[in-house]
Amino acid sequence: MADLFVCLSFDHDNVAAGVARDMVSPTAISRGDFGITGARRILALLAERRIPSTWFIPGHTIESYPSCVQAVHAGGHEIGNHGWTHRSPATLGPAGEAEELTSGSIAIEALTGRKPRGYRAPGWELSAHSVDLLLDAGFLYDSSMMGQDYIPYQARTGDRVMLLDPMEFGPDTELVEMPVHWSLDDTPHFESVGPAAGIQPVPMNARMVVENWIDEFRYMKKHYDWGVLTYTFHPHVIGRGHRMLVLEHLLAVLRREGATFLTLEDAVTEYRRKFPDGVSLRGR
Repeated sequence: MADLFVCLSFDHDNVAAGVARDMVSPTAISRGDFGITGARRILALLAERRIPSTWFIPGHTIESYPSCVQAVHAGGHEIGNHGWTHRSPATLGPAGEAEELTSGSIAIEALTGRKPRGYRAPGWELSAHSVDLLLDAGFLYDSSMMGQDYIPYQARTGDRVMLLDPMEFGPDTELVEMPVHWSLDDTPHFESVGPAAGIQPVPMNARMVVENWIDEFRYMKKHYDWGVLTYTFHPHVIGRGHRMLVLEHLLAVLRREGATFLTLEDAVTEYRRKFPDGVSLRGR
């Protein structure tokens, strides 16, 4: 019997992503505020279906919207580190990035009573220092990279990337990578971020998008007897009414197709059980 796991992850940014881009007009803030409505709808759906999930929440959101994030924790969902602001780690330097990790973890521990085990970089933009900083801080896994689709793997550190010479791969580390991809994220399908016009809607038919999301699982089911598929959603995006309908449809089809829903932390445990020596992508 195949072991096919699905991880539903929610980047609960609210206003943090806009503030990081200096988008602080009342309209921009109201877009973030909609994350409260979206989160309420998502949490009710997950409770009804008895589905666990992982929420990556910036410290800014935790301290700005305490009731909203308390509801996530009360629902039994994992909460992972998403920085304190929503600034790209690649823009902060090692000291600034370390401060973001620490501040984000302090906010999560105050909320949940335990340190987060997982991390996701804002915008999935890791820096050259991120893996080492995550290891130093005791994180179990990251979920920001795209080197696989259905199989987690060991994150590397110290790659040397040169234009005119071959890659020099750094060593694998103990940090487990839980891969993601833009095609399995709601934002690229439904919103567009531009420096001049700000955030603009993308007129994408949600029913067409959900067929892609379903087919991704069906491909895994057809070709793999073990795998983990991670979807990335944002409450202020997927939480719109017509998109909630396709999320409901997605969950129903995945369960019918044989998916087992896990938090990312629990999926890492399954990965370690399946691959006790880890999976390496070095020089494949």
